[in-house]
Amino acid sequence: MNLKSNNPFLKNKSFTKPVEATVFDAEGRPVEIIDYNNTMTINGAINKSFILLFVLLASSFFTWYMVNNGQNPYVVAITGGLIGFVMVLIASFKPNYSQYLAPAYALFEGMFIGGISAVFALYFYPEIIMQAVLGTFVTFIVCFLLYRFKIVKVTEQFKSIVVAATFAIASYYLVSWILSLFTSWQPVHHGNSLMSIGISVFVIVIAALNLFLDFDMIEQGAKKRLPKYMEWFSAMGLLITLVWLYLEILRLLAKLSSRD
Repeated sequence: MNLKSNNPFLKNKSFTKPVEATVFDAEGRPVEIIDYNNTMTINGAINKSFILLFVLLASSFFTWYMVNNGQNPYVVAITGGLIGFVMVLIASFKPNYSQYLAPAYALFEGMFIGGISAVFALYFYPEIIMQAVLGTFVTFIVCFLLYRFKIVKVTEQFKSIVVAATFAIASYYLVSWILSLFTSWQPVHHGNSLMSIGISVFVIVIAALNLFLDFDMIEQGAKKRLPKYMEWFSAMGLLITLVWLYLEILRLLAKLSSRD
């Protein structure tokens, strides 16, 4: 079966390379040996996801502390975001370095999240941050339970729809950004109009659907007994989706707040 994820990070060809270990019995027939110490497991990916999440949260809180003590939040956010993006690019081409790149990504992405969150708290209200965190956590738990109990099944058609929708969102954001740089055109998703709010809700739904594909890809990677470093790689991919989901929820709450 051709497995695909709408998370570009999880499309890496390493997810199609099982660990090869051929052993032959006394009669020369190949025997399958499973070495769980050197292969990817679901529990291993989950544990590493928690580690990365802890690093991201710790970095975010420290960044928040720095901003409250006079650090420019924009400088911290841009620096963390750019370095985090570089970590993702390197890991995409060198997944075997994921055990080092994934924690680094979580660290610098935490700086980005902390800086952006501080800006939103300043311009809107402090409680918006906890509301966005809670919304992200609840969405993750609901999606995980729906996937765990097979209420939502990740079929090829499901994947195709989510991939197409994600590509459309990415294309729209890119074109909007370019036009806003060189023209006076105001992107539709900016502001607090009902259409802008509707777009945010749609993007949040697509981001949440990413979680189903990420869960499926991790499960399939474990079944294929991919190399151990793919636990870090897949955990990094899942964290990317969670960061996207958090930012979209934060933006939606800001739009709703500005309408009051």
